[in-house]
Formats: sequence, C-alpha cells, structure tokens
Amino acid sequence: MMPSKDFRIVYMGTPEFAVEPLKVLLDRGFNVVAVVTAADKPAGRGQKLAFSPVKEFALGRSLPVLQPEKLKDPAFLSQLGALKPDLNVVVAFRMLPKLVWAMPPRGTINLHASLLPQYRGAAPINWAVINGEPETGVTTFFIEEEIDTGKIIKQERLPILPTDNVGDVYANLMALGSRVLADTVELISLGKETAVDQGEILKPGLVIKPAPKISKEDCRIDWAKRSEDVHNLVRGFSPYPAAWTNLVSENHEPLLLKIFSSALELNDHDEQPGSIVTDSKSRLKVATCDGFINILELQPAGKKRMDVVSFLNGHHISTGDRVQ
Repeated sequence: MMPSKDFRIVYMGTPEFAVEPLKVLLDRGFNVVAVVTAADKPAGRGQKLAFSPVKEFALGRSLPVLQPEKLKDPAFLSQLGALKPDLNVVVAFRMLPKLVWAMPPRGTINLHASLLPQYRGAAPINWAVINGEPETGVTTFFIEEEIDTGKIIKQERLPILPTDNVGDVYANLMALGSRVLADTVELISLGKETAVDQGEILKPGLVIKPAPKISKEDCRIDWAKRSEDVHNLVRGFSPYPAAWTNLVSENHEPLLLKIFSSALELNDHDEQPGSIVTDSKSRLKVATCDGFINILELQPAGKKRMDVVSFLNGHHISTGDRVQ
C-alpha cells in the first residue's frame, strides 16, 4: 500500500549520513514537503560556499529547502507552520527547540546510531568502536526535552566485526537506519506505532556509556594503555578524524602521524610504552603496556596516506625511536 500523500513530512538533516534515509523515504512514496538543513559554508581553497550533502540531494529531487540560521527565528517558524507537517523527521541535525519539535501533531522523530539509552550524544558510532563493543544498532524515538531520551519506537542491532573500523560501521548503520526509519514513519502514518519509555530499559546496575563530541585530544594515542585499547582507538577514528601520535627521533623535529590501520601483537616485553621496534623496511611496531601495535597504514603531516612499507622507504626510522 502506498503511503498517503495527505501525511506531510518535514525532513531535517545535514551530513552524508542523512542522505540515504531521505532517499529511502522518497523512494517509498512518502510526501516530504520540505527539507531543513545547515546554511551553506565556505569550503576548499577558494572558500566558495558549499551545499550540505542533504541540500544537494534535496535540490536534485526538486524539494523545497529551508536553511535557517536560528531555529527560533519567527520567519522560519512561520515558514515551518505554513508547511503544515504531520511529522518532523530528524537525522544528524542540530538540537531542536520545543517550538519546532512540538509543532507537528504527530510529533518529531529522530534516528540515532546506537541502541539507546546507550551512547547518547554526538558521536555514538565512534565511541562504540573505541570501547570495543561487539554490537551496536539504530534507534528511532520521539524527541523530547532532554537530548536522546525520548520514547523508543524501533530498534535493530548490528554486529561490529573485529575487522571493522568506524567507516565500515557508519556505512552499515546508514543502510540499516534508512530502512528502520522508513518503517517507523510508515507505522506512525498508519497510527500503529508503539513507544517505550527509556526508563523501562534502565535496569538497576546498567552502566550508561556516553557518546560526547570528539575532540582532537580524544584522538591522541596513549601508548601506556593496553594494545587492545589502542587498536580500538585506531579503528574508532579511521578513516576520520584519525588517531594520531608524534614521532620523536634523534636530530629531528617531532612529526605528527595519523594512524589508520593497525594489528595487535600481545606478548611480554621489556620495552617502554611508545618505544618503536622496526626492521626499517617493512615492519613498524610500537610497545604498549601489554604487547605491541603493528602500524599498517599511516599519514605523516603534510603527506598522503600510505602503507608502512612506503613510509619506511621515505623515512629513516630505527629501533629506539619513540612515539608519544
């Protein structure tokens, strides 16, 4: 059965992650009457104004696009009200004021890339991988006053493989989330949704792990940690923004290295954490508190991403050098 054209949806999102869910809604025949996205921003060497990924896609589908600087702007609120949305759908957008999320009669729903109430916050995919979780998932829920705390409508789980980095999990969650979101909208449009208070999931003793916004310092590798923790940090920031460390070698200025791929080596040793062990040709490993991290792909500051063989061919690295 095709969705009713009388059920009007305003879609709110900005980055690439929000494009596929919008596409799936449109492909399923839902009536998206407008898209709200971030203002155009300068990008590239010429600092020309660039559209958000969602805006580019929306214009390609001939959808009206709204780009308010302030979500409480009376002019924007008037525009939004004139659209007469039955439902707002939010994917990877900014925090909404109540004036916006309470406007539609069927409310406002959000797609979140975790199994709420776990990993509330801005970077749930990164933190799930960094913490070595064996699984994550997606959640659709009704937006309420406190961020990521509203009643849950649907959840689906996704395994995180030991070989996955955050880019892999991101892509898998984007596909899964697009389907779950469209299923949720269909239920709401038919009046068949059920919503569960997150408080019913918060059992005594359950530790809620947060997912705060990523800072540069979060990405810095602490080589005194366990190998598994360092390896998961690399996975959790690859390919973006990338875990980093400083290479310190004799008679050279410190060189910032971004690390994109690594392998674990667990064994006893007498090396200080951060000490490099290398054959200077094809192997570069760094001591941790309980083993080593073999660096497989990296990027020196000012250079392109490369494999470890290419890096060692262009840099004189010896056993005894350090990263910190």
